[in-house]
Amino acid sequence: MTRSNNNVRMAMAAIGAARWRSFLTMLGVIIGVASVVTIVSLGEGVKHQLTSQIEHTGKDLITVRGGRVADYDKSGKVSRVNILNLFAGTSLNDADYQTVLKAPGVQVAAPFAVLSGVPRTPDGVADPGASIVATNEKGAVALNQPIAYGSFFEARDNAEPAAVIGKRVAEDLFRENVPIGKTFILRGETFTVHGVFEQFAANPLTPGVDYNSTIFIPYDYAKQLPGSPIQPYQILVRPKAGVSSAALAGKLTDTLADAHGSQMDFSVLKANDSLAVASNVLNVLTAMVSAVAAVSLLVGGIGIMNIMLVAVSERTFEIGVRKSIGATNRQILGQFLIEALVISGVGGILGVLVSLLMNYLLRIFTNLQPVVTLPVMGVAVVAALAVGTIFGMTPALKAAHKDPIEALRRV
Repeated sequence: MTRSNNNVRMAMAAIGAARWRSFLTMLGVIIGVASVVTIVSLGEGVKHQLTSQIEHTGKDLITVRGGRVADYDKSGKVSRVNILNLFAGTSLNDADYQTVLKAPGVQVAAPFAVLSGVPRTPDGVADPGASIVATNEKGAVALNQPIAYGSFFEARDNAEPAAVIGKRVAEDLFRENVPIGKTFILRGETFTVHGVFEQFAANPLTPGVDYNSTIFIPYDYAKQLPGSPIQPYQILVRPKAGVSSAALAGKLTDTLADAHGSQMDFSVLKANDSLAVASNVLNVLTAMVSAVAAVSLLVGGIGIMNIMLVAVSERTFEIGVRKSIGATNRQILGQFLIEALVISGVGGILGVLVSLLMNYLLRIFTNLQPVVTLPVMGVAVVAALAVGTIFGMTPALKAAHKDPIEALRRV
């Protein structure tokens, strides 16, 4: 124990004698650890947000999407996600919506189709960042999202230029929180605001669509607007009382397959399927980005090996003196290896602290809610120590095998 303590003290003294050089050596480890911990924390945080969103929208919600998004195993669980289909933007068509709407056991069926266009107020204020989504009178029920002001459009409004807007649209387009009764112009038609949604959670259900910056208009009226025919990117479905979502999802799959000529070019996802798909994609993305970030650890390890080789060359006389008074190869090896471990260990701890700061800033300035866990931080520090051990071994062995006479003669 005393010998180890002496090695640690000598390592700290050597690092303190070259503070800036030691810090720059640690920098690669700090960046690598901070990046990996932050990325994994973001992935875990998004999973928690997705779980909260599904709990908010309801576990009975079924999502019908274009393209075969996932494959299933024999137990009916998602086994593989087709990422290209997930992000290819394959759309459904109005016939699919009508098929779903008429299916037995369906209580709510709401199509969601994106339209192009820039809304403008009569006095010329535009909101180019707003998304336009066409849905029916069941849209709010399908999303399980309350209206903060006014009301959602009803069945009798489907043929009228009505609109319900997200909170951010109210602020950006109308410069007020409650623009009920105000109008805007879209594709040459004048729409009247009937309601304003409460604040949505970040990107509910659909990646790339922020419903806080979205204008919802009646689906039937949108079909009459000039331009290309609208195509739903998803249909949200809720079963009737007494009908399970699993049973209804099975029926919808069979019905749509018949309508598509037995081609499975669509997906019917239950709530837990949607979560599994999102989690699978997040795991893949997290692994890929973490692998890239881990390159910083490799660079940091190379930096440690480089600086330790320089240290061995600079301290040749010290090694010779220690060996001449009885230090063994094992003791010299331990001295330089512990020095490498101290550099990598301190770098790992500083990297964790930097990641905690980054996660704190992300929580403040974005809608993301990273989740940092002790196991992730522990694994990151252990990885940093492993890098120090691997890349510090070669310089330590070189120091341990120096001939004391040759070491003293070179000075």
